[in-house]
Amino acid sequence: MRLRRWNTPKVAITHNRDEAAAIKQALELLQITSAIGNEDVIVITPNWVNNKQPDSAVVVGPESLRQIIRIFKAKTPKRIVVATGTADGETKEVMDSVGFGKVIAEEGVEFIDLNHGPFVRIDLEHPIVKATNLNRLYEEVTVLVSFTQLKQHEEATMSAAIKNIALGWPSAEEHGHPKKNLGIHTDLHGFIYAMAQKVPIDLSIVSASPAMIGTGPSKGISRHTGLVVAGCDPVAADTVAARLLGFKPQAVRYLFECGNNKIGQSVIDKINIVGIPLVEAENIFSRAAYGDGLAVDKK
Repeated sequence: MRLRRWNTPKVAITHNRDEAAAIKQALELLQITSAIGNEDVIVITPNWVNNKQPDSAVVVGPESLRQIIRIFKAKTPKRIVVATGTADGETKEVMDSVGFGKVIAEEGVEFIDLNHGPFVRIDLEHPIVKATNLNRLYEEVTVLVSFTQLKQHEEATMSAAIKNIALGWPSAEEHGHPKKNLGIHTDLHGFIYAMAQKVPIDLSIVSASPAMIGTGPSKGISRHTGLVVAGCDPVAADTVAARLLGFKPQAVRYLFECGNNKIGQSVIDKINIVGIPLVEAENIFSRAAYGDGLAVDKK
């Protein structure tokens, strides 16, 4: 497995009603894009679960995807690829219906449907799914960006950067729609952890504008909070994002396993949080979601 491009447990929290602006502010705070070179292959994996509009909190926003593409285009890498595989239906149908296809065409970047090959085969440390096919882009990517909405999840507890990659990359050709045929969901937390061991995420962008509360991944309640969490360490980013939903890593088994096994940092006091303070972000989120201020980390 290749090493992550950046290993620092630094996480930016920003607040802006304009999601794209909040993302831009977060990446400026992280100060990482200067490391991008003209030999890099940037792969952006957005969360396109199924054919719903962005206000539902089921999928990410097209204009926010455009913002991320433009930030990397300014660094003139070798390739920029938008790549994901939907859980329900054909990826291209979701792409074109929601407006992602228009953004990809206008920005002149590549698109690859990860539900289809050509594939490489990787082994997994999982009791049921012992191996899986991944698109051969897996061997070509040098910077992997996970871009997703923050959600509560009926099986995974929460869905953020790590789960987005773990479920977006395996092929529906092999696992079926919605990727349940061969045992992924029989031990979903174990599968997400097994994928996190094999697929390093270089940049995590988790938007809570909107976020999904109540349940998920597609039947919950959408709430616009204006918050974005971004980080170079996917475990640290998801740990901070989990706080907004009221969870510590122990409440999310795959996140707990990732932290314990040093895939990333899950101890909140060891995460360098820049931008909005964590407690302030927790209160912003809870007021927007529930109508009152709540903070896991309030002293």
